Amino acid sequence: MALKSFVEVKHDSHFSIHNLPYGIFKHGGVDTTTPRPGIAIGDYVLDLSAIQSAGLFDGPLLCNSDCFHQSNLNKFLELGRPAWKEARATLQKLLSSDEPALQNNASLKQMALLPMDEVEMLLPIAIGDYTDFFSSKHHAKNCGLIFRGPENPVNPNWFHLPIAYHGRASSIVISGTDIIRPRGQGHPSGNSPPYFGPSRKLDFELEMAAVVGPGNELGKLIDVNEAADHIFGVVLMNDWSARDIQAWEYVPLGPFLGKSFGTTISPWIVTLDALEPFACDAPTQIPPPLPYLAEKISKNYDISLEVRIKPAGEEKSFTVTRSNFNHLYWTLTQQLAHHTVNGCNLRPGDLLGTGTISGPEAESYGCLLELTWNGTKELSVGKTSRKFLEDGDEVIISGICMGNGYNVGFGTCSGKILPSLP
Repeated sequence: MALKSFVEVKHDSHFSIHNLPYGIFKHGGVDTTTPRPGIAIGDYVLDLSAIQSAGLFDGPLLCNSDCFHQSNLNKFLELGRPAWKEARATLQKLLSSDEPALQNNASLKQMALLPMDEVEMLLPIAIGDYTDFFSSKHHAKNCGLIFRGPENPVNPNWFHLPIAYHGRASSIVISGTDIIRPRGQGHPSGNSPPYFGPSRKLDFELEMAAVVGPGNELGKLIDVNEAADHIFGVVLMNDWSARDIQAWEYVPLGPFLGKSFGTTISPWIVTLDALEPFACDAPTQIPPPLPYLAEKISKNYDISLEVRIKPAGEEKSFTVTRSNFNHLYWTLTQQLAHHTVNGCNLRPGDLLGTGTISGPEAESYGCLLELTWNGTKELSVGKTSRKFLEDGDEVIISGICMGNGYNVGFGTCSGKILPSLP
């Protein structure tokens, strides 16, 4: 039987009592307001610092903790899965329709249950390090076809290990933050010097990212079959990409200025526990992975993903692609285990991006590079068209799992392109 909350939750809400994603918010619109943790329920945010101050986190792992009196979630992440499960069970009980502790406490309810449209969402974690993977076979194949041709579109190593590079944590921003068009070098034309100026091929990338919980000591690896205990949850991600800057700079060391100017994440972290009912089999991996990547249970999640573009000057947004998290070839747990196999130490709050999530059909490609085949064709966006993003365009990513009478969703991850600085 589905749980029912005493807080009204609309049928199309992303934030049912089955979800309860975590975020960091400020209330009141005053600069001096202290950021604090909350969970989303319907159209409300439940202030976890108020719940903790009221002594309602009374389980053995959380009753003496101050993790919900912090300005980010890192201390909570560090506590690990037993504490996460205890918090989830407590919160589902407090919000259920047959539990009086919060429902019948008028003063606490007024203090702790805040309308979502009155709060400002902030980055939920202090991100020490950020890694971006390249885990979609369809995306890897399309990129290879575009840049290398049909003879060998996917490099042989790709099928043996989750390819990744280290990104820039300082430029990760929360949904709703404007992105300034980056400047940089592009391929020279003929005998001319390289182009320098605003990027001419600005793109979005439909991604998700795993949020690391307890990490590992330097020199010690995390077993792939225990890796899920080190993943707190997942966010939506738009890893913006300047394709022209990237194409000129990435040989031989990979992405740099073409990626580091901005990465947008959604404000709500959906936990793996909330996603568990939507687990599905991961694709069969051929050849079989090496033993350290061989999972007893290899799973993805059935998360429907959509990207809309609101063209500059338009009131409406238009869907340009629909994909699904279950298209990933390398799983989140394989990505995390591979990251540590050399002894690299992960820490609470580290972010592991999946890379662009593309499906097998053209309408499920996860970026404009694929959708326009590197600008060789136009993509219809309402009454206009695009090859790459123009100034004033807004990109909105959403993700949702459809349950039996309820949803587990991520909200949205959005950003608008502003003109390059002079």
